[in-house]
Amino acid sequence: MLNRGYAYTTIISSKDHGQTLLSHLASLYPHSTPQAWQQKLDNREVTVNGITAAGSESLTSRQTLVWNRPPWIEPDTPQHFEVLFEDAHLLAVNKPGGLPTLPGGGFMENTLLCLVQKQTPNANPVHRLGRATSGIVLFAKTPQAAAKLSANWNTPRIQKIYRALAQDVAQHDAYEILTPIGLVPHPRIGSVWAANPSGKPSKSLAKVISRAPSNTPSTTTFEVSLNSGRPHQIRIHLASIGHPLVGDPLYGLTGQPLENLPGLPGDGGYLLHAQFLNFQHPITGEQINLEAALPSGFSSAD
Repeated sequence: MLNRGYAYTTIISSKDHGQTLLSHLASLYPHSTPQAWQQKLDNREVTVNGITAAGSESLTSRQTLVWNRPPWIEPDTPQHFEVLFEDAHLLAVNKPGGLPTLPGGGFMENTLLCLVQKQTPNANPVHRLGRATSGIVLFAKTPQAAAKLSANWNTPRIQKIYRALAQDVAQHDAYEILTPIGLVPHPRIGSVWAANPSGKPSKSLAKVISRAPSNTPSTTTFEVSLNSGRPHQIRIHLASIGHPLVGDPLYGLTGQPLENLPGLPGDGGYLLHAQFLNFQHPITGEQINLEAALPSGFSSAD
């Protein structure tokens, strides 16, 4: 899909005062080299306070920097989703693996948000799932519903249960995982969320659903309940107890990025599914219990 392009807007902060525009762009968007940024500048893609920039300008605080990225071809993604629940306030859908929830990482229009808003323009996601993760995504259709759900999202009032296919055979039937999660270095993108002793407190409860010791390699299927909402929490937590997700290109046995060249957070190859979501309707008070059918990859494990 060739999208419409996008204008990336940032406000220059005091810590960047005095930097040249070219060096600032190269540090702000490290996916491109300074030479590549100079070419974008020469193509008149960048403005500062509305004036086309050359790159040698010295920046000052509170200036508005805009990179007008030309249209680009986005990677293909699944385009279909299943509606699980809908009323005047809420919309819940079953997102397929491989479809980003929100724009980012080279995706702008091939996203669940764009697909949903074509049908329901006032729907906005209360949370997000990773691109490769499938399952329930809840949207709010009114500001009142959004505010109440957001306030309760990482509390016991909203029960979120996932299914995950992990490496190796678990020795215990249940695990309480309290590994803190924070930013650690990543060789390709600077930093990534991972197991970090100085990170934020995090809690997951993992229960064994089945074990497949005869497979090569052997696997365990877990049901995981989240008691906090850190980025990539299930992938990190299961890896931190010695059970990374099968096919996870980013996280290794300790919940840290794999050695050498780990993958990126959005890369797929693993099975993680948001299967159940239970909560009280933010407007009517009704108990809502949602379930998204498991994708086919889990059938061999259960």
